[in-house]
Amino acid sequence: MSPPGVRLVVASRNRGKVEEVRRLLSQLGLEVRSLDEAGVAPGLELPEPHETFAENALSKARALQGLLGGWALGDDSGLEVDALGGAPGVRSARFAGVEGAGRDAANNAKLLQALQGIEARRRTARFVCCLALVGPSSELLTARGTCEGVILESPRGQTGFGYDPLFLPAGCTLTMAELGLDEKNRLSHRGQALQRLYQALRARLGP
Repeated sequence: MSPPGVRLVVASRNRGKVEEVRRLLSQLGLEVRSLDEAGVAPGLELPEPHETFAENALSKARALQGLLGGWALGDDSGLEVDALGGAPGVRSARFAGVEGAGRDAANNAKLLQALQGIEARRRTARFVCCLALVGPSSELLTARGTCEGVILESPRGQTGFGYDPLFLPAGCTLTMAELGLDEKNRLSHRGQALQRLYQALRARLGP
């Protein structure tokens, strides 16, 4: 496997997500870019038609690699709530059917409504992240990470994005939205998946 070179494009427009990727993979000398930074048209949607995170991550990575060439990183992640049968799952970002600036607030509000009246011990959940890295010569690396926790009855914290203000990781007193970025990256589903991908890349690229 040859070195990815100067650019790796992440199949996302989410600034928080791309920054988490950049903080770790830039240590390998990679220039990590979002779809917007790579000049991908704002209206272009990468396919994620599948029912698993792993399949969607690979679908997005392959579509992006075919569009731009070079190296492409697909990410599919979301929240699985046990009391909701694993929902919202792969539909986490679209749970409330709202796009744009109000999406996170709408998703969180719908989640709280769905869990109304459910006692704390039954509000167990996990964040899941699957990554797929596709290269120009059909190279493929994949990684998965999970973070167990519970859903609170009201949001706490101002950092992070998505469901972070409602998610209390197991063994923690702070929500994902109250943690500093370094601590969040250590605990989070995406942080774990990225660490695994980072180690796999280092092993492939050599010293």
